[in-house]
Amino acid sequence: MQRSLAPLILALATAPVALSAIVPTAPLHAQTASSDLTQVNAYIRGVTTLTADFSQTDRSGQTLTGKLTLKQPGKIRFQYQKGVSLLVVSDGKALTVIDYDVRQVQRWPIGNSPLAALLDPNKDLSKFGKVVPTGDSSILSVEARDPKHPEYGTITMIFKRNTSGPAGLQLYGWVALDSQNNRTAVRLSNHVYGAPVADSAFRWTDPRPKGRSAGG
Repeated sequence: MQRSLAPLILALATAPVALSAIVPTAPLHAQTASSDLTQVNAYIRGVTTLTADFSQTDRSGQTLTGKLTLKQPGKIRFQYQKGVSLLVVSDGKALTVIDYDVRQVQRWPIGNSPLAALLDPNKDLSKFGKVVPTGDSSILSVEARDPKHPEYGTITMIFKRNTSGPAGLQLYGWVALDSQNNRTAVRLSNHVYGAPVADSAFRWTDPRPKGRSAGG
């Protein structure tokens, strides 16, 4: 199926999750917001590996499902449902989107993607993130963007407070918005933390004619 990779990539940067439930309320006290950002930082730094099922919905309402595999620092894989010939992989340095139907590959530094906020444990959210009021004390929402590079887009990460998760949080999903206002929502379920994940999970095969194998 012929299609541009752009909406797919943007989808990896924005989206509320039933996220319609997230609406602004009265301003939070600065101390509470700072504490929440510290907790999210602790969650990101506390995740060594994560596997989960995901559903991804783009701005047109199309939903795809699949399996997410994450390994810190910087590695992530979106393996889509059977019949969808797309693969999204970060090897820790670059984010790559591969469309096997049209033999197309797009690749750029992970730091240029909103996903960097989730994949770099060394980032300090207090410097580029803000708490978004949700009206629900059990849900914590944080919006992150690079003020020096608005073209990288925005990610709004949504967490549920859950004592069984790292730092007392469970990543529910995120909403990504790119500089062209392409919006994508990703929702996670069936989380498994800390299971062994081989680095080979983040390799991919280059489908381009006369291309080389780029990792496996």
